[in-house]
Amino acid sequence: MWPGVLKLLVLLTFLLHLSRCAQLQKKVVNFREKEKEVLDDILGPGRYDARIRPSGENGTDGPTNVKVNIFLRSISKIDDYNMEYSVQLTFREQWLDERLRFSDFKGRLKYLTLTDASRVWMPDLFFSNEKEGHFHNIIMPNVYIRIFPNGFVLYSIRISLTLSCPMNLKLYPLDRQVCSLRMASYGWTTDDLVFLWKEGDPVQVVKNLHLPRFTLEKFYTDYCNSKTNTGEYSCLKVDLLFKREFSYYLIQIYIPCCMLVIVSWVSFWLDQSAVPARVSLGVTTLLTMATQTSGINASLPPVSYTKAIDIWTGVCLTFVFGALLEFALVNYASRSDMHSDNIEKKYPPSETEQSTSMDLPSDQVEPDNSSNFAMTGYDGPLQHSLQKPLVRQPEDTMSMDRMQHCELHMQPRKKNCCRSWLSKFPTRSKRIDVISRIFFPIVFAFFNLTYWSTYLFREEEQDE
Repeated sequence: MWPGVLKLLVLLTFLLHLSRCAQLQKKVVNFREKEKEVLDDILGPGRYDARIRPSGENGTDGPTNVKVNIFLRSISKIDDYNMEYSVQLTFREQWLDERLRFSDFKGRLKYLTLTDASRVWMPDLFFSNEKEGHFHNIIMPNVYIRIFPNGFVLYSIRISLTLSCPMNLKLYPLDRQVCSLRMASYGWTTDDLVFLWKEGDPVQVVKNLHLPRFTLEKFYTDYCNSKTNTGEYSCLKVDLLFKREFSYYLIQIYIPCCMLVIVSWVSFWLDQSAVPARVSLGVTTLLTMATQTSGINASLPPVSYTKAIDIWTGVCLTFVFGALLEFALVNYASRSDMHSDNIEKKYPPSETEQSTSMDLPSDQVEPDNSSNFAMTGYDGPLQHSLQKPLVRQPEDTMSMDRMQHCELHMQPRKKNCCRSWLSKFPTRSKRIDVISRIFFPIVFAFFNLTYWSTYLFREEEQDE
């Protein structure tokens, strides 16, 4: 009897276990069907109207609050000429629509996923400073909508945008630029729709973000509501602070310009008679510097103010042009020195002195009256009067004092070091070259000191 009862109990237990497994399997199989039932229930015809916005908080007639956050995936370019930048981001919106509440089946149904945004009400957000933009549809449209059991709706999409970025290039290339991303409602006023930044972390940036010639230093979130004739519209903005990488411009612009200026100084060390070499060197450096300047300006927009790079290239171009003009002055001084040498060779110093003595007035030549009278044999009272000692008159005394005063002033002065050093170079052309060898580098070094101290100080002020 007892063995039969035991067999019966084992059989009943086995059957009960099979029934439970069948129920569990039935529940798993029907779980996805429940999603369809829920979607048909909340989005079926006559149940949900996507044209009507959700109600406010606690079912009131207040505005619908939409929380926004973005994930910045990449920044492909920052264009100085067109004053724009291109970004790729994941844009997310979240709001409460109580009409979409459903049962989660004791936590088994976490959320419903849709790919058709037209099935539910969507905020009419647009990017106010957008120039171009497109969605990503490879392989499928990169967009989804998640509906949670409590009625919250999450909308996420990946988009690429080209946005305008007005720039101030006065400190270029030592500048920092602030580029904004503005998002606003197009049709719903603040009485119906309000955009809010998501609490905690509204803006996220990919860790390995790489920018050409720029570095993203900081970003700020703010509100930018705008009032028009049709009402006040909610607006959000993100300010991205970009710092320009100076190392690129140091290698591509500043060092080559310095080298061109220094190469133009080689002309000061060439002989003044090497006219072809000095002219070709000056013209070549001048044309190269002009080409460098035009290439820099070609990549920048035509603005009405003076940029830092304009001052640098303008001064460097002036130094190169000054070196070319210096050779023209040296050539003129050299020809003047040659003309003076030719005159001295044609008229020796003895003949020159004789000619100058012959050119003196007759009253400055002391006549020899005694010899004249001796030759005539005249021995009259006039001759005796001439042999008598002359009495010095007051006028003669004054003239003697003036002569002594002039002799004192005509004594040779002590030469200073600069004059004694320049006296080693007898020609004026050589002196001009020697002075230019010192003057040009000193002035250029002083310009560099002033330039870098001024613009680096302005850069610190801009940071503050």
